[in-house]
Amino acid sequence: MGKHAHPEVTMHTISLAEYMKPIDAGAGWEPVGGLMLRSAQTLKLAGADFLICPDNTIHQAMPFVLLRSPLPWLHIAEEVGKEAKRRGFRKLGITGTKFLVYPEKLELFGIGYVRPTSAQQERINTIIFDELVLGRQTAEALADLQRVIQDLKDQGCDAVVLGCTELPLLISDRESVLPTLDSTRTLARAALRHAIS
Repeated sequence: MGKHAHPEVTMHTISLAEYMKPIDAGAGWEPVGGLMLRSAQTLKLAGADFLICPDNTIHQAMPFVLLRSPLPWLHIAEEVGKEAKRRGFRKLGITGTKFLVYPEKLELFGIGYVRPTSAQQERINTIIFDELVLGRQTAEALADLQRVIQDLKDQGCDAVVLGCTELPLLISDRESVLPTLDSTRTLARAALRHAIS
């Protein structure tokens, strides 16, 4: 696009606390979809052409969003699947919150996957919500995540999805025994390509 140029970007963010209320209450994903649709309407009025959401977890509400959305969306898991296929990965370890859903999108690309054990998922969830969201990165959390990624490698994974916006604050290719797929950056690059195409 030229020096210092980029597409126009408009952001609308409802507080994480508002999203977590129905999630923590076990109210299902429809109320989360309602919040996403509220943002979609705001962004349509602002002149947006399409939408992205860098939060992996709330993509679980997409079935309640897509049919009623005033604008099209790029789906974060689908973009990660495209990137994994482009890079030749065949089996991904998936890290993120305990609510994270990726499998159906990866299956579209013929990519296998492994989730951490339920205990590992709980630990990662704690690292995300009790540490990273609050701006804390500890050596203990890094070591725990490295152990999870080693287990995923031992199960035949050839890359690991950092399926939470905060996880790249803690780990990258430098600290991981597997290549990492940063879902947030992957989605941002896909949005840029889409905007200028």
